[in-house]
Amino acid sequence: MRDHTPDFKMHELTLQNKSLIRQTVQQLLEKLAADGKLTSDTLLEFWIEVPGIKRARGSFRGGFLMPDSFVYISDYFKPDAPNTLTPGAAYAEGEVELEKVWDDLLDELFYQIEIFTSPLSSGKGITLELWAGNRHRPEGEWIYAVDRKVELG
Repeated sequence: MRDHTPDFKMHELTLQNKSLIRQTVQQLLEKLAADGKLTSDTLLEFWIEVPGIKRARGSFRGGFLMPDSFVYISDYFKPDAPNTLTPGAAYAEGEVELEKVWDDLLDELFYQIEIFTSPLSSGKGITLELWAGNRHRPEGEWIYAVDRKVELG
């Protein structure tokens, strides 16, 4: 049996890039919650464009763009909470600070982004597109989404 794991060395995101991503994600999710659109199937999706690496964006039969990866927001925040971000069911045991929930979500997101950006030794020139919202299944079109594109430094 062959090992198909890519051969690469993980490069940790810089503190500046982590801060930029954190600020962007918090703005997206706060907007989502304020609009009352945080439900159990709400996703935080991202696409990464790495300079010098050509690869076509994937698609399903309907032809919509597939992101590199996604995170279920309801794994971290309570869905259908009225206009606020509240720690989700996984954090029901004891008192959990909202900051801990943010840290857990962002640790997962940073890890996924680091996998996709690992072919480069620097984050310079990498563009990160983030979407948060709900898709209509099975077509995959966004019912509601907020998005932002940032360039990592």
